[in-house]
Amino acid sequence: MSTSTLRAREKSASTAPIPFLDLVQQHVELEEELVQAFRRALRSAHFVGGSEVEAFENEFAQYIGAPHAVGMSNGTDALRLAYITLGLRPGDEVITAANTFIATTESISQARGTVRFVDVSPDTHTIDPSRIEAAITPRTKGIVPVHLYGQAADMDPILEIARCKGLWVIEDACQAHGGTYKGKKLGTIAPMAAFSFYPGKNLGACGDAGALTCTDASHVAVLKQLREHGQTEKYYHVIEGFTARLDAIQAAFLRIKLRRLDAWIDGRRQVAAWYGEALSEIPEVQRPAKAPWAKHVYHLYVIHAPRRNELRAHLQSRGISTGLHYPLPLHLQPAYAAYGHQRGSFPVTEASAKRLLSLPMYPELTQTDVGRVADAIRSFYR
Repeated sequence: MSTSTLRAREKSASTAPIPFLDLVQQHVELEEELVQAFRRALRSAHFVGGSEVEAFENEFAQYIGAPHAVGMSNGTDALRLAYITLGLRPGDEVITAANTFIATTESISQARGTVRFVDVSPDTHTIDPSRIEAAITPRTKGIVPVHLYGQAADMDPILEIARCKGLWVIEDACQAHGGTYKGKKLGTIAPMAAFSFYPGKNLGACGDAGALTCTDASHVAVLKQLREHGQTEKYYHVIEGFTARLDAIQAAFLRIKLRRLDAWIDGRRQVAAWYGEALSEIPEVQRPAKAPWAKHVYHLYVIHAPRRNELRAHLQSRGISTGLHYPLPLHLQPAYAAYGHQRGSFPVTEASAKRLLSLPMYPELTQTDVGRVADAIRSFYR
């Protein structure tokens, strides 16, 4: 290969866009296996339920280390049906973080409960256990810590508060597949945990999908009734339920991807290490904290930086895509205006929302890609 050709390729690599997330590359490598799985479903006509769903439930439960896993249509339905299974009633309150995706809270409202927001810790940006007790009222029934961005919330003090107050706990692990808390896999810390397999997650389907892990077999029976119109057998309905099933094709795809999850997590952690080193000499940038109790799996790599919007525009001009998780806290969203929260209600969450920026993060990123991102950030501040 000529020197001019090598230089042309190097220049192309140095100017090629860096997407926020690249699912195409991942799926190209899996394409033949995914096509074979689709072909099996097509030729068997097993599209809803059946052996693929049961096999994935068993394999995912084994991976997490939970006694049971129940496949769901998506992570939001998983949360909603978990709240219903635990007996949430109109007016019952559920405590959760102000800094999370709306699925955590809209599912509470859809289960006819009331949301009680709590501020987050300034380092991990997960729910602050020291603020939970002040939010508890006689109507409080449960606590939902969110393992945000791939890092575990501090679960021990949360579980102790719940034990003392007679509350249940559900882990929102929708962003934290494969993460751990003090050596235990997330999804096994509380009696029930919800997972999302939205395509961009560390373990993502090729469409919508979700699951619940749980320890109580009686909950499994109720969840399986709720996800399929409340029936125990076809056309015999013990309760009113929903359509919240995991379809067989997505289950088959997830089985293929589950075998790669640990390798992909290792890739994400390597990318995070590259970012950590490359960004360490940029004083304006606050890198993600790594809690001593957690194995962070970096669903997202979220920095905090001044002049965030200008920085984001600068990166976009260099062909580098970014995300905002999340730019307007839930308590200030119009959807929750009826709760009457004002700016200043949850100051840590609000300060974070003004400065956070999610950088490109996926296991196929190269050290060169990470260096380009860091160089672009450095050039902005200098």
